[in-house]
Amino acid sequence: MRLRVILSAFCVAAAAAAFVSAADTSAAATPSVGAPAPSFSLTSDEGKPTKLEDFRGKWVVLYFYPKDFTSGCTLEAHNFQEDLAKYTAANAVILGVSVDTADSHKSFCAKEHLNFRLLSDPDASVSKTYGSVMDYEGKTYSARNTFLIDPQGKIVKVYTGVKPATHSAEVLEALASLEKK
Repeated sequence: MRLRVILSAFCVAAAAAAFVSAADTSAAATPSVGAPAPSFSLTSDEGKPTKLEDFRGKWVVLYFYPKDFTSGCTLEAHNFQEDLAKYTAANAVILGVSVDTADSHKSFCAKEHLNFRLLSDPDASVSKTYGSVMDYEGKTYSARNTFLIDPQGKIVKVYTGVKPATHSAEVLEALASLEKK
């Protein structure tokens, strides 16, 4: 129980730090709706290089999160996992990005039974490109932001400072609305 309280406090503090550091961070501006999604290649939880271009022709939910094994991040990942069949039916893939190592992601996926890819951004370069970095107690983390990318590679929706408990449902709703257009 005490560990949960500590982990909850970390995620709350990390979210607060995201707002504080947003004003004084050296990260690039958050890419805007309508812009091409910046390309990248990161190592997955499977130890394989993964490029955004690998998913051309599919909707991509590119979500950034602070840290594996923390309460808010675990809740957000569980909700994406619970809704995975809905994303698959909508021709969408989920890609989670944090500064954790590929080995940490592998352990996180195994422990939490996650069946979507987590990508390692150890130097936060992709997180910076997407305007999704924050500093907490002298360390750099990915900020909790999500980008919905259409099958042609354009950003169609940007979520900043998301709430882990409701985020997957929010993204699914937007995806359904966008597919109707």
